Amino acid sequence: MATLQTAKPLYRGIVPPLVTPLADRDKIDHVGTQRLLEHVIKGGVHGVFILGTTGEAPSLSYRLRREFIKLVSETVAQRVPVFVGVTDTSLVESLKLAEVAKESGADAVVLSTPYYFPAGQTELIQYIADIVEEVPLPMMLYNMPSLTKVWFEIDTLRSLAQHQKIIGVKDSSGDMKYFQQMLSLKEVRPDWSMFIGPEHLTAEAIAMGGDGGVNGGANIYPQLFVDLYHAAMAENPQQVEVLSQRVNRLQQIYSVGKYASRFIKATKCALSINGVCSDHMAEPFNHFMPPQRAEVRDILSRM
Repeated sequence: MATLQTAKPLYRGIVPPLVTPLADRDKIDHVGTQRLLEHVIKGGVHGVFILGTTGEAPSLSYRLRREFIKLVSETVAQRVPVFVGVTDTSLVESLKLAEVAKESGADAVVLSTPYYFPAGQTELIQYIADIVEEVPLPMMLYNMPSLTKVWFEIDTLRSLAQHQKIIGVKDSSGDMKYFQQMLSLKEVRPDWSMFIGPEHLTAEAIAMGGDGGVNGGANIYPQLFVDLYHAAMAENPQQVEVLSQRVNRLQQIYSVGKYASRFIKATKCALSINGVCSDHMAEPFNHFMPPQRAEVRDILSRM
């Protein structure tokens, strides 16, 4: 393995997985996007992650994804790091998006396992190795087995640790035993950034040695999650408890609606209610109807 350039993770903190504000089927809400970015940056976030699950990336056209990468990078203007999701069923399309990210000034790309056809772990190792050779930016791996059907198994991550261009892992499995095993890889890659996805687990993950959260709720209340991160890093249990209770109250919006898409719908709905951006969803999803919107509004009013 090559000599590590640093013994500490390059990235830490709260990195919201940004929603993609839409004005229509294949049209970005530019004003809403700019307003959202100013909202989260003002809230103190440590970076933004675009074109992930919360960003509805698989439902967006390649043209729109390219446009969004450029818009976000231009608006952020290097104030915080920009992570760009390039996960796709096609390796070639992932590389094309990575090139756009590089040209636009993004800092890193994020790659999950290809979805639809489930890859074996041996195939996955070779797939990542092939992409790493050509991708023009540092790359973070993204474990999202509920949607991709495939885990980055711990032995697979250990094998991939030899690639210096890989800078860490975001885990959205919700399995804290897995996250603990993932953290053991810091023995071989102390420079890896280890992020947790599910926001209600952020404080626990940091206490275990994690580096932060890629939390959807930080779209809505960035300062809340930033404060929770700092309290957890400072090992302040009283403050962590107070802030965690607020995060848990926010979780109620994700129980509104009856489909799996309710997590994204609720986030966009809350942002719309707060006047940040449109709640238009990428098809086949619909935004919340008035009854569900009223439920979200009631939960936010009690926050």
